[in-house]
Amino acid sequence: MAGQMETRFRLIGLLPLGFFLAQAIHYWRVGGMGNLLWMCNVGNLLLAIGLFLNHRELIRAAAIWTIPGLFIWFRYVLLEYDFIVSSALAHVGGIVVALIVLRRVRMDRIAWFYAFIWYLFMQLASRLATDPRLNVNVAHRIQTGWQNAFSSYWKFWIVMTALAGFCLWVIGVILSRIWPADKEETPPNRMDLSV
Repeated sequence: MAGQMETRFRLIGLLPLGFFLAQAIHYWRVGGMGNLLWMCNVGNLLLAIGLFLNHRELIRAAAIWTIPGLFIWFRYVLLEYDFIVSSALAHVGGIVVALIVLRRVRMDRIAWFYAFIWYLFMQLASRLATDPRLNVNVAHRIQTGWQNAFSSYWKFWIVMTALAGFCLWVIGVILSRIWPADKEETPPNRMDLSV
């Protein structure tokens, strides 16, 4: 019975994988495949991998990022462009799956740090691998509308990075109070789904 539940739980990873693939198909059709490296898109892939591998830290890091990702998507995509089904699936579907999964996985107090390290990694990957015109994860230039507040990109990046770290910490604390992790997670990095 416990093995069946664990398998079913891991198969939930097919949902965020499907959201990621829907975005991949969308960007393949319209161009701009570099947009797949946005935190929200890759976050669905990270969530799927975390579920398939039964890895709490990957799941938690991806889940934390779904919250600011939803707000950023709403503000900078939904309000300024058009409604795209694959984009809605990636953002709304991603947060729904993440919150459902967190009920089982729980949240520890250091998950925000893994989410922050992942942010830094994605900043570097976006800067090295994407077209600067796309400005994926705001890794190339100051976000449109903020140019008057910052005299250089690096000042903007430092402030944005500090703000991201603080927000991730706050989200991690809130989620760890809603779904506190067990005092002892045995074995480390693996979920006990037999409950």
